[in-house]
Amino acid sequence: MTVTPKLIIHGGAGSSLQGKGGVAIVRDALYAIVDEVYALLESGASAKDAAIRGCQLLESHSLFNAGVGSVLQSDGQIRMSAALMDGTKQSLSGVINVTRVEHPIEMAAKLQDERDRILSDEGAANYARELALPVFNPITDKRLNEWLEDRKEDFKRTMANVVAEAPVEAAGSKPEDPEAGRGTIGVVALDSTGAIAAGTSTGGKGFERIGRVSDSAMPAGNYATSAAGISCTGIGEDIIDECFAARVVVRVTDGMSLADAMEKSIAESTANGRDLGAIAIDATGSISWGKTSEVVLAAYHDGTTKGDSLEAEKASMSVTV
Repeated sequence: MTVTPKLIIHGGAGSSLQGKGGVAIVRDALYAIVDEVYALLESGASAKDAAIRGCQLLESHSLFNAGVGSVLQSDGQIRMSAALMDGTKQSLSGVINVTRVEHPIEMAAKLQDERDRILSDEGAANYARELALPVFNPITDKRLNEWLEDRKEDFKRTMANVVAEAPVEAAGSKPEDPEAGRGTIGVVALDSTGAIAAGTSTGGKGFERIGRVSDSAMPAGNYATSAAGISCTGIGEDIIDECFAARVVVRVTDGMSLADAMEKSIAESTANGRDLGAIAIDATGSISWGKTSEVVLAAYHDGTTKGDSLEAEKASMSVTV
């Protein structure tokens, strides 16, 4: 039976985006990507291919902290992580702390067909060479200058301003505010066959200790089955501590509605003082997002209209068509 495809994407989470100028910039960027990826789903593309393409587009946009525009770690290097999960096969693949590639999600996708499906550091670098991926430098002047300024202060901040500085500053946030954003991008798609896939990619939180591992290539931050798929953003350690993505999907699998599973999981995370956001789709076509932070930068297409979470006040919301 043919179903109506559904799509939701995110570009991170963090402090409130006050002001129409800032919101408009982020909304235009997200909607352009939603339009392109949803057109693929309408043409018959698989959920997995849609998730890959959506992540590629988000990784190519310097507004977001993944691929181009990734933040620098404490030693001035960029190390990126990404994961793809095929809900039909219930198969997770990913790379951790890979360097000098343009699209970490492409490596995660290739690893779907390998025996060893999650690679880190040197192993990921060797795999990039095996795939003959072009060497690519994702550092932008904005991220480099941010790192140079923080080096003068001996990296007193705990993380970088990992959501685009221009919209956030236009909204009135201070550039030095460590709460200005949380970086990660993600895509969850339901295709016309009813298959679900989730992809997540990140440049990390910035200034972190070398070797730190985020949630993005774990079931805690990116998870999908035939019942539901979810991608998380926020503070990786908080997402790992909650095992958030897998928690929501397991609740849906056990019979809870996606809306209720998201609401309950967000309430628990809030009570535990976590800082995170998430997007999700279930097998019925319900779309959901949730946040403990002030904003999650999410946009979706429900088969009829587009919408987003940029100015939403509720901690969680679901769309059912």
